[in-house]
Amino acid sequence: MRKEGQENKRNWKRIIGIILFITLVSSIAYTIIKIIVAPSGPIGTEAYEKVKSDYVLMLLQCILGLIVMAIPSIIERRWLIDIPNNMEVLYFIFLYCAIYLGEVRNFYYIIPFWDTILHAFSGAMLGALGFALVSILNDYESTRFHLSPFFIALFAFCFALTAGAIWEIYEYLIDGIFGLNMQKFALEDGTLLIGHEALSDTMKDIIVDAVSALIISVAGYFSIYKKCKDD
Repeated sequence: MRKEGQENKRNWKRIIGIILFITLVSSIAYTIIKIIVAPSGPIGTEAYEKVKSDYVLMLLQCILGLIVMAIPSIIERRWLIDIPNNMEVLYFIFLYCAIYLGEVRNFYYIIPFWDTILHAFSGAMLGALGFALVSILNDYESTRFHLSPFFIALFAFCFALTAGAIWEIYEYLIDGIFGLNMQKFALEDGTLLIGHEALSDTMKDIIVDAVSALIISVAGYFSIYKKCKDD
């Protein structure tokens, strides 16, 4: 029964991974076509129409999605670390929601707090991944160190927060290089935000990452602490 359950999890991971791959590839083809035919700037109509820079952002996000969806497999092959299938499924779902629904289907503007929801989800997911990685290393008999529950929780929190900060740096650099709006310093119609409002999206993302990672880290700490006491 246990082997059958593990096989079902692998099948779900494979199916969702294939769906994500096909979605991203088809989105890349779609955005390339739209880059060719879209106007370079606003054409003066009342209704806002996406321009080339909007589709360039979509293209970059879809290409990045194809690259990062391979990261779990690379980690497993390179360092022989078995990432739980459930976590990989959640990772693929997150990429689908962030890239396809968020950028291609425009959920960032259509659905209120879509970006905040995704950052809360990613902070928790990265915190859980930090726990999983350290717990696996901690359980290896060949390792020369064994971290306490507190330091495992601290690593998980720092791991998630660092990943979130790196993502914000990536958004800042891409916005500067390609003239895009990943950090949402402008409204959908191109109106520039000023001062505190221009910084609010970036700071909100970091704060949400930190809060969700902290919740997971505290919960993980008590779970490991209880396990250690029982042993």
